Amino acid sequence: MKNYRLKSLLACTVALACGAALAQEAQIRKNIAQRMPAIKAVDEVTKTAIPGIYELRINGSEIFYTDAQANYLIEGNIIDVRAKRNLTEERVAKLTAVKFDDLPFKDAFTIVRGNGKRKVAVFEDPNCGYCKRFERDLQKIDNVTVYMFLYPILGADSGDKSKAIWCAKDPAKAWQDWMVRDQPVNAANCDAAALARNTEFGRAYKITGTPTLFFMDGTRVPGAVDAAQVEKILSGNKG
Repeated sequence: MKNYRLKSLLACTVALACGAALAQEAQIRKNIAQRMPAIKAVDEVTKTAIPGIYELRINGSEIFYTDAQANYLIEGNIIDVRAKRNLTEERVAKLTAVKFDDLPFKDAFTIVRGNGKRKVAVFEDPNCGYCKRFERDLQKIDNVTVYMFLYPILGADSGDKSKAIWCAKDPAKAWQDWMVRDQPVNAANCDAAALARNTEFGRAYKITGTPTLFFMDGTRVPGAVDAAQVEKILSGNKG
């Protein structure tokens, strides 16, 4: 009987705590909607490790913080100074993580060197100077399949060049002619909806610069790393 009462008491305590948490979340959502109409919807409200501070997740992966009554909205990073960890960065990285096999490969073309057994996906803009440097260095990597996602984010001309490359008879050749050999891209027309899908995908997963690389082991690398670093990651040695 004593155990039954104890279990009942615990169940009631949990139920009350859950009810209070739901009520608190509802209050935060209501106040944010009234006070910050620019925020169309709050995806998730979560308690943080800091008493009285709540995480607000909006637009899939944007993180803000607020108090229990949503009187204040805080933009910035929460850093655990004892553990020397940027908790906000870790949270965003988790929300925007991409499994290699889940990438939209139908919206990419491939460049295969050697046996092509190793794989890397790259998001690049044809007007990106860092991308050109990266592409020239990437020529040193053998036995790899490169999934090239055209990601025109630097301006209207980026879209025009991307469309010409995507619609070329041989997109891989047209891409390398432009990026590696500085040969002009000839205008071409076709269904280029893949470019818009790539841009939408990149925004959803916070691909904010080019080049951005994704490796089979889940490693994500923003920026023009050199061939030696690419080789290390492809070989499973990140050190």
